Amino acid sequence: MLQFSIQRVRNMRRLSPRIIGVASSQFSTATVPSWRHGNSLRVPNLIGGTFVDSHSPDHIDVINPATQELVSQVPLTTREEFNSAVSAAKEAFPSWRNTPITTRQRIMFKLQDLIRKNMDKLASNITTEQGKTLKDAQGDVFRGLEVVEHACGMATLQMGEYVPNVSSGIDTYSVREPLGVCAGICPFNFPAMIPLWMFPVAVTCGNTFVLKPSEKDPGASMILAELAMEAGLPNGVLNIVHGTNDTVNAICDDEDIRAVSFVGSNTAGMHIYSRASASGKRVQSNMGAKNHGIVLPDANVDATLNALIAAGFGAAGQRCMALSTVVFVGDSKFWEEKLVERAKALKVSAGTDPEADLGPVISKQAKERVCKLVQSGVESGARLLLDGRSIKVPGYEQGNFVGPTILADVTADMECYKEEIFGPVLICMQADSLDEAIKIVNGNKYGNGAAIFTSSGIAARKFQTEIEAGQVGINVPIPVPLPFFSFTGSKASFAGDLNFYGKAGVQFFTQIKTVTQQWKDLPSGAGVSLAMPTSQKS
Repeated sequence: MLQFSIQRVRNMRRLSPRIIGVASSQFSTATVPSWRHGNSLRVPNLIGGTFVDSHSPDHIDVINPATQELVSQVPLTTREEFNSAVSAAKEAFPSWRNTPITTRQRIMFKLQDLIRKNMDKLASNITTEQGKTLKDAQGDVFRGLEVVEHACGMATLQMGEYVPNVSSGIDTYSVREPLGVCAGICPFNFPAMIPLWMFPVAVTCGNTFVLKPSEKDPGASMILAELAMEAGLPNGVLNIVHGTNDTVNAICDDEDIRAVSFVGSNTAGMHIYSRASASGKRVQSNMGAKNHGIVLPDANVDATLNALIAAGFGAAGQRCMALSTVVFVGDSKFWEEKLVERAKALKVSAGTDPEADLGPVISKQAKERVCKLVQSGVESGARLLLDGRSIKVPGYEQGNFVGPTILADVTADMECYKEEIFGPVLICMQADSLDEAIKIVNGNKYGNGAAIFTSSGIAARKFQTEIEAGQVGINVPIPVPLPFFSFTGSKASFAGDLNFYGKAGVQFFTQIKTVTQQWKDLPSGAGVSLAMPTSQKS
């Protein structure tokens, strides 16, 4: 995932831009979102239950990646505004932590219902700001919705443990308590799913939250925040601030923030992990990836080809679980020809086109980076089987489009292999045996996910045992677990001790308190013993 960066920052000097997407969409159950002030393009902060316009003179333009039209303008939240958001969260915490868990769950029940009712509005906003197809945008929302549904059962997930009579008349039990103010820093590629990985689990555990959406596509977070308040989330429990480096550093340094969740690039992720950890915070940092698929000769041809195409080119390759690298065991010529044939059949267009298979990448800079890495592969000796760099989409000539691209004969020392391309580029490698293929995968620094395609149970079992990746697919190209498990990236793809959502997510947003109690009649005149207490009877 590409790192956050300050782009398109400028003072308010735009003259009569054409407003699309966010400005004209409906939000929640009202015709106009409560945070939309007149014809202003500025996206407000959310502080203490109120959408507040920032006083910052600087902003970042949110640009439709298919058309280059201006959608909205994200302010660089001032330090005073940031402090106000944290203070609002801190002030809301004592009351919220003491709110019955059943009440917090009911708010999540209401939120999931509102998200379902507003699915099309959320998807439309995501397509406008991020570029992915409407169908893919709906999947973005739905995978986040599943986390909200899981949070509806928090009373069971947050249960502690109890052991009676650990010693004569003494019982011990543990409870899980919320941390306090927590924060989330989101990437651009999943504008709805990643915020929903974060704040629903955190607040249902009893924490309050400060969310920083991606500066490239904040609209979905704003809609979700409005829906959360409509569902009954009290003022100050969820707050939103905007910005880039300065806001991120403020989150890392603030003494009142107890935990930070991050999804994004390795550069940003390791900076956040180091800086926030140094100030005593818990950190979970999901970062870059280079996900591999090993294809054995006995793999089902049609199913495997479909899986490789969908996982390699879906969302224009802008997924941290995209299957970007294929390792063919044995001869690859047959597979390469079939991949090219199917990739050519994909339609590249604006996400609003109902027939589009993939849309644009997020920005001009992202497109340039993708093209540069493809060219580096060619210059290093890779064969360019399919080149989508110069694609032109009729009616969207200014869009950031990259067509499906396939590189073959790639080796582990090439830059296009070592770097996360984050575009619709499929890299093909070869191995003589399953052992060699596993060695290639394990030699990569990343460990988000890996998959094998085979009809051999023996080969699959060997793969799942020996592969060094946190999420393993067997004939499944994108093995992202449902929320009752956890997202378990490893190696350079994750920093921290506790992963996102599932049991690990609940553990991340809570701390254990252990209580030892004694209720018994003690004989008088027994005297005082200074020896270490034990469970043995004297």
